[in-house]
Amino acid sequence: MRSLLIPAAATLVLVAAAQERVFRVDVRLVRLLATVKDTNGKPVGGLDREQFTVYDNGARQALSVFERHTEQPLSVALLVDISGSTAKDLKYELDSVTRFLRALFREGNPEDALGLYSFNWEVRQRTGFTRSLSRLEKELKQLKAEAGTSLYDALYFASEDLQEREGRHVVVAVTDGGDTVSEKGFHDALEALHRGDAVFYAILVMPITNDPGRNVGGENALASFAAGTGGRVFHPSIGAGLDAAFEEILRDLRTQYLLGFYPKDVPLTADRFHRIRVEVARPGLRVITRSGYYGEFDSSAR
Repeated sequence: MRSLLIPAAATLVLVAAAQERVFRVDVRLVRLLATVKDTNGKPVGGLDREQFTVYDNGARQALSVFERHTEQPLSVALLVDISGSTAKDLKYELDSVTRFLRALFREGNPEDALGLYSFNWEVRQRTGFTRSLSRLEKELKQLKAEAGTSLYDALYFASEDLQEREGRHVVVAVTDGGDTVSEKGFHDALEALHRGDAVFYAILVMPITNDPGRNVGGENALASFAAGTGGRVFHPSIGAGLDAAFEEILRDLRTQYLLGFYPKDVPLTADRFHRIRVEVARPGLRVITRSGYYGEFDSSAR
């Protein structure tokens, strides 16, 4: 048998003449952060590697990386909506954000870090990724609400920043909903989240709770970002509800599994997006993880 040496960033595409199907062998590691929950929605720990099965475009993959309750360092991009419509409740939101920051750094990996971003008509990175509570709290106190909402731009730029960081990547957005002024579109933001291997959580603080006047399109976009990356959307009330939402996010982050595989014998399609399915052997459990990743495609199928 001939052996092939493939450079670290290379992709080997194989064509099976008899079946006329295109397969992909990629030496890039695909990483999945997965949360497993029971029928009551409680996180489930203690599962072994053998209980997980991963499929890439329907092809079963061998796990090369498995960590239970992974302690890999966490990089959180925290996006705070300071558009004009958030003015009434912004102080209460920032108080909850501050408590979240303190809890985040109180436990976990000592290399965990958070980058603070604000967005209205523009996106501003208020801090680099840091563990300095004093610096973060100082920036939070300076936030003032005004003008439009560039949510998609904020997601895009924060996800790009996460790509260069080691460990786990999470984006948390505190927002009241829809995008109004971004240059980037919905699909640009979603692809950026996938490229950044980021799990997306949204804390949706709605100034209007009755159906007339609600930004349903914005709510649906947030739900799509969360579903595609293995995250969640929370609809808390101001006060204790906000704190509970942040606590749920921390609980998820502390019970994550890290799964990784090198794609092998994956059927290529005309779609660059590879669909991932993760199953567990124990009945009644649900795996929450990202829906796929952007990779190679079969150009002849277009």
